[in-house]
Amino acid sequence: MFKKLDKLIIKAFIGPFVATFFITLLVLVMQFFWLYIDDFVGKGLGPGVILEFILYQGAVLVPLALPLAILLSSLMTFGNLGESFELVAIKSAGISLLRFMRPLFIVTIFIAAGAFLFANYVIPVANLKSRTLLSDIVYAKPAFDLKEGVFYDKIPGFAIKIGKKEANDSVIKDVIVYEQGSILQDNFIIAKSGIMRVTENKRFLEFNLKDGWRYQERGQPYTQGNTEYIRIGFKEYNKQFDLSTLGFNNRTADSVHRNNERMFSMRQLTKAIDSLEKENRRIEEQLIRDNFLAFRFAAFADSSENKGSNQKIPAAAKKGRTFNDLLADSNRTAVNETIKGTASTMKSSIENFLQTDAEREKSLRRHKIEWHRKITLSLACIVLFLIGAPLGSIIRKGGLGTPLIFAIIFFMFFYFSSTTGEKFAKENSFTPFTGMWLATFVLTPIGVFLTYKAMRDSTLFSKESYSRAFNSIRRFFQPFFEKK
Repeated sequence: MFKKLDKLIIKAFIGPFVATFFITLLVLVMQFFWLYIDDFVGKGLGPGVILEFILYQGAVLVPLALPLAILLSSLMTFGNLGESFELVAIKSAGISLLRFMRPLFIVTIFIAAGAFLFANYVIPVANLKSRTLLSDIVYAKPAFDLKEGVFYDKIPGFAIKIGKKEANDSVIKDVIVYEQGSILQDNFIIAKSGIMRVTENKRFLEFNLKDGWRYQERGQPYTQGNTEYIRIGFKEYNKQFDLSTLGFNNRTADSVHRNNERMFSMRQLTKAIDSLEKENRRIEEQLIRDNFLAFRFAAFADSSENKGSNQKIPAAAKKGRTFNDLLADSNRTAVNETIKGTASTMKSSIENFLQTDAEREKSLRRHKIEWHRKITLSLACIVLFLIGAPLGSIIRKGGLGTPLIFAIIFFMFFYFSSTTGEKFAKENSFTPFTGMWLATFVLTPIGVFLTYKAMRDSTLFSKESYSRAFNSIRRFFQPFFEKK
């Protein structure tokens, strides 16, 4: 009997889980495309490139889609069983809710283990591929990437600045084109307005400039006295920029982004964290040594160590004479300048150390955050199952309507608590452990509480129970109002 029940609950769970997982993954991928839609439009990307990017980005979003899919599918499964009174029949047969949840709990553990392995071995590679591909897409075809008031220098040998672009991105105003002719010679083009377009073969970016000046320098480099400065005014001037070096066919090597912490497995992160901690300790010890070497008295023992001994202190020392009293007048200026120089050097050294130390600590925190992320996102599958299963048995509503509302509420609570904890961890307000495990610490007691209420057939979300309670309160206070 139990084996048949196990098969029943697993079959009822698998269908909604697969459907909700792919729907959730599709929504997350579409959300990502919505954020970068401006970088994809007008780049002439083929279907193969877009499908390749969807594949990589979909793999990156799998650990985030799994917890939501488990939450929603467990809600739907137990809600359907409760709505059809199958859950009531099972409980009346003497089978507890925990026993009925056990097969799905085991399935969820296997899913969480698979999510961890996926996050540890597949996602670093997918992150590397998607980031490299995204950077190539963003920098391809710069006609749509020219920003107002910012120099664009992705075209070799040129720097372009546009003061203003019209809504159609074709009419441009206040144009400055800086062209590097050689090591020692530079040319400028300044125009009041113009029209920007890409040629039909997608190879050249063409500027048809109007009302401007061209400043040109001629002469032999490294030769003095033979340089000519030429200024030419124009009513209309055509300038083309070769985009072949920026074409999407020139793919960037994956090794460019391989040193990012998101591209590491747990073993690599552990090794990197250990190396960073050792390097930070070594630099701190070296700073202390280098700063104390600037003082000659650091090599001698502190004279205060003799205060507790029986040795007599000279009478001259008891008078408390200052350092200036012992110093000749002719040497005071030189000594003061030396002291100021030493203090200034030490201050500069410490400020530089604090700045670099903050960057190293920030990098160390990012590595620790990624290390904990691989565990917490996998464990979130189990935590959200402990919320979804008992919640579904309490609300006893199947379908996609009511379970979807509760799933969105709890998943948003999980997502915001996890992102808030990660933000505080990056800002060093929380430790990486506390920040990344914040959502787990908050949601686990909620899951335990809901399981406890579901085992006792709680009417926590029953509209009738709240209606009866309200009517009881109203009847209790009704005599007081009638007397008045």
